[in-house]
Amino acid sequence: MRFLPIGPQTLLVELADLAASQALFDALNADPVAGVTEIIPAARTLMIRTAPGVAADSALAAAILARAPSADAPRAAVQTEVIELPMRYDGEDLADVAQHMGLSVAEVIAAHQAALWQVAFCGFAPGFAYMTCDDPRFDLPRRPAPRTRIPAGSVALAGRFGGIYPQASPGGWQLIGTTDVPMWDLTRDPPALLRPGQRVRFVERAAQVRSAAVPLPAPATEGLHVLATAFPILMQDEGRPGQGGQGVSASGALDIGALRRANRRVGNPANAAALEITLGPVRLRADHAVTVALEGAADRAEIETAGRRLPADLSRPVALDPGESLLIHPPVAGMRSYLALRGGFAVAPVLGSAATDTLANVGPAPILAGDVVPLAHAPAGAVEPDLRLPRALPAPGQIVTLPVTLGPRTDWFSPAVVAQFLSQEWEVTAQSSRVGIRLAGAVPIRRDDAAELPSEGTETGAIQVPHSGQPVLFLADHPLTGGYPVIATLLPEALDLAAQIPPGARIRFTAARPFAPIQPDASQA
Repeated sequence: MRFLPIGPQTLLVELADLAASQALFDALNADPVAGVTEIIPAARTLMIRTAPGVAADSALAAAILARAPSADAPRAAVQTEVIELPMRYDGEDLADVAQHMGLSVAEVIAAHQAALWQVAFCGFAPGFAYMTCDDPRFDLPRRPAPRTRIPAGSVALAGRFGGIYPQASPGGWQLIGTTDVPMWDLTRDPPALLRPGQRVRFVERAAQVRSAAVPLPAPATEGLHVLATAFPILMQDEGRPGQGGQGVSASGALDIGALRRANRRVGNPANAAALEITLGPVRLRADHAVTVALEGAADRAEIETAGRRLPADLSRPVALDPGESLLIHPPVAGMRSYLALRGGFAVAPVLGSAATDTLANVGPAPILAGDVVPLAHAPAGAVEPDLRLPRALPAPGQIVTLPVTLGPRTDWFSPAVVAQFLSQEWEVTAQSSRVGIRLAGAVPIRRDDAAELPSEGTETGAIQVPHSGQPVLFLADHPLTGGYPVIATLLPEALDLAAQIPPGARIRFTAARPFAPIQPDASQA
């Protein structure tokens, strides 16, 4: 067992195999470690997150190690009911799977139904469960070339895992059938049907699915009209942490500090939902008298009233009368602005948050030109007395230095390659998004081998190195698990700045100390 650093409040526990990972996951759930807030299981790792003020350090490693079952200890029986999932064996790859297994199609079906499948971990997409069974014959290769679109409900196999696609998406797994039972349904509580530790048995029959569709609310006709926007506007708050068991990342505002400051300046709770605006320009018209505040990158705006344009003082909250418009110009530096409205926006939370997750498609739909954002008219308190403080944000062509923790997979790279990663400048490309900042360097990061990394949890700020050797810096909408090694992880206090780095700027990473696994503190054992 190894303990690998990710950040001040996150570490990765590496184990020998999937069975050891599942056994430790069960043990930590049966006897929780104080201060641990979330465990993200994966193929042979557990990613551990802690509460504020609780360090992911040698003392935590010792507490986890003390709960680890011995290698020869029988695994505790999982006290969960067996879910029977009806399906049809009509997959396009069923005959190929039979050939791989050396069985007839009928024998494959019988073996699939006889196996008891257990959810090992979730990831890839909300509601996608990686399931394993004790039948070694189901260790199957992926397809030589992935499909560009696999329908929702497809039952598939790859490696040692079985899974069911919760939504239409690309994929390279072998398709053996389909089920009509939705894996992800926001009308359920919880929305994910399958979660780590649950057991599943497949049966061949038609599913009786009761429709629980919730009618969509009628589009708002009054509120804040979006007259024009260069990019989709997103509703964001502080996100939905703690949903990793359902395969859902936290998401939320990329520049959390700017969101909080904007809300405080109009008397809202700091975590209230606000509009996240990318670059600009944006024009908004108010139906009612409103007070708004802008934080983040926005540096120039005008009020359009009675055929005139008047400069808006962004150091103070901005008042708009009915019919007046606010024109927010593209910023000179930075990427994202946050518009908070006194009294807030009327938006229905999803899993306890109004954040829009662009990768998982969870939360309110992106806001486009022609849309109307309704107002909540919620009670508000005293406004923040301070004026908007000046904040230096990066512009295209500038170099930004970001601090990182080396890990968890720094030792997958040679010391010379790690030194190269830290010494060279990385350009932010135009292909960046809320999922991650795609970087380009003159010298790609290369490894001496082509070993595959089994999927494991990824933290916001993870710097993942794909086969191209050009890193990706994960932001708030990143996938919960990933299969490429993470050479370093951005320190949490640098995430707000990273969110404001525009294409054309360059990044240099700096580490305070070399990579080293975390050694459990024997005195804490």
